[in-house]
Amino acid sequence: MTAQAHSRWSYPRPYGSGTILALIGAALLLWYTGQRVEIGRMVMMTTQAVAVQFGLAERSQVADGLGNAIGQLVPIQLSERQEVSRIEGFDPTDLPFLSHVEVVERRAETINPQTMRMESRPVRTTYLVQPLGYVWLVAAKMLETLEIALWGTIVAILIGFPLALLSARNMMRFAAIRMMARGIIGFCRAIPELVSALFLVIAYGFGPIAGILALGLYGAGFLGKFYADDAENADPRPQEALTAIGAGKMLMWRYAILPQVLPQYIAYTLYILDRNVRMATVIGLVGAGGIGQELKGRYDMYEYGHVGTILIAIFIVVLLLDRSAGRLRKSLL
Repeated sequence: MTAQAHSRWSYPRPYGSGTILALIGAALLLWYTGQRVEIGRMVMMTTQAVAVQFGLAERSQVADGLGNAIGQLVPIQLSERQEVSRIEGFDPTDLPFLSHVEVVERRAETINPQTMRMESRPVRTTYLVQPLGYVWLVAAKMLETLEIALWGTIVAILIGFPLALLSARNMMRFAAIRMMARGIIGFCRAIPELVSALFLVIAYGFGPIAGILALGLYGAGFLGKFYADDAENADPRPQEALTAIGAGKMLMWRYAILPQVLPQYIAYTLYILDRNVRMATVIGLVGAGGIGQELKGRYDMYEYGHVGTILIAIFIVVLLLDRSAGRLRKSLL
């Protein structure tokens, strides 16, 4: 009997007819949506651009476009030159560090009021030249971007943490309040930062306030959801023990839930801070402060050397932040 049962046993099939039908359905769906969003054209143009790099094709629209864009970013802009007539309270005896005054003479066509004819005459313009002036400006804007990201994270914690307590089943027994808190969390997560920044710029005006609130609201939705989920999934036995001796909800959270979820809370918060630094650059494009606002202005004025300097600064800051965040996670977790 046992030998007969053993002879009948075999490995189960890794997939069945239902799995095959699901894969076929998924492939048809991807094929249909790929046609709508021009995936085939994207693959063809990208392949052609790669072929150009290896000498297998003569020309590519993608390669030409990227080559022209990158070529215009070089040389990058380091210095800053400004007319002294536009500088309030300019003192030629008290110049900034490494700065100097430069006088440029050019010929300008003006109307002679006596003869009413166009005449050419020399015009002198005095400039204040700072060899590293634009580098310092970009550094100041990057610092503002980091400050926007930091305060956006703080706002996210201040809003998301109470919402998490109100939406967790083991912290709030009233279903109506939990549903309301979950609804607010879902609403915050449903609106991207760029969209909310557009409306906040209208309400608060151009500047960092709109950026801080846009990052804070989306971060609150993210942190609120994951804080609440981890609190609900915590081991219930310590919670039951504290409840049995009469501990309240906050004491239970502090001594039974927080020790279990603190590493995850720290990881989520660091992720939001890391993400906010990147998004603070993006939302600046709509006027929400930071380096993105400077990037948009220089791009619109076709000052691509300035754009190249900004992109290098963003790359350096993000690289340093990645390394710092990794070390901070290791030390805290």
